[in-house]
Amino acid sequence: MYLAVDIGGTKTLLACFDLSGKLIDTVKFPTPRDYDDFLIDFKHYLKFLKIVNYQAACVAVPGKIDRKHGRAVAYGTLVWHIAPVEADIEKIVDCPVVIENDAKLAGLSEATLVIKEFNSVLYVTIGTGIGTAVIMNGVIDPALADSEGGQIWLDFRGKRAQWEDIVSGKAIVNRFGLRASEINDVKIWQEIANDIAQGLIQLIVVIQPQVIILGGGVVTNFDEFIDLLKQSLKKYELPLTPIPPILKAQRPEEAVIYGCYELARQKFGYHVKPKLKLASTKP
Repeated sequence: MYLAVDIGGTKTLLACFDLSGKLIDTVKFPTPRDYDDFLIDFKHYLKFLKIVNYQAACVAVPGKIDRKHGRAVAYGTLVWHIAPVEADIEKIVDCPVVIENDAKLAGLSEATLVIKEFNSVLYVTIGTGIGTAVIMNGVIDPALADSEGGQIWLDFRGKRAQWEDIVSGKAIVNRFGLRASEINDVKIWQEIANDIAQGLIQLIVVIQPQVIILGGGVVTNFDEFIDLLKQSLKKYELPLTPIPPILKAQRPEEAVIYGCYELARQKFGYHVKPKLKLASTKP
């Protein structure tokens, strides 16, 4: 069994998978503002999963990772200090642990679903912020493992601004006074599509992926803007920089935990099959 831990800015999702990648059970709890409190709550809620011992685990963190030392060193949505997440979680679950950025894991999950068609995937999640991942042949590209596409700088209304400050979910509310799900004005969606295109084209010309997959809260409204987005991108297409197909994420709500399973499987394989222990009831 594999354990997946998706640490979010407001909630943490725990999930257990069997060896084939079937989701067995999930438990959620509010993410504490203090890291030490998180460890206490994690240990408490872990026991409510149906399976309580694992052969490997993966932890998704919303920020920058020091992979060599298994630490989270910067956070996009949390105020935690630099934390040895890998070692701390390993002490609690008593199995090998790997940590990774949440957007990279979501991209890995989605890329595995299209790997028969596309070897090179650019994943972009547009939610509270903007995160990106580049997946090559079913593996997080190590050369771009620390890339932060949402932080690229663009010209916006005569000033320089970061992409996620222009068209993330938070930015959309600040600009238009509406959540993406509340927008039904085609002119607003055209503006949003243009601004998404401005960032995407910068990534396309450098990465040249075979496909782009969009996820995140804003993309639940995919049908409202996808045609407008394609039209905007078409203006920038050149023979050397063709615009790839653009797809909607297939598992937008669960992409991160499935990515956790995939990375744990890749890193640790099926090295041990422990005797299963069944837990009791949900909290």
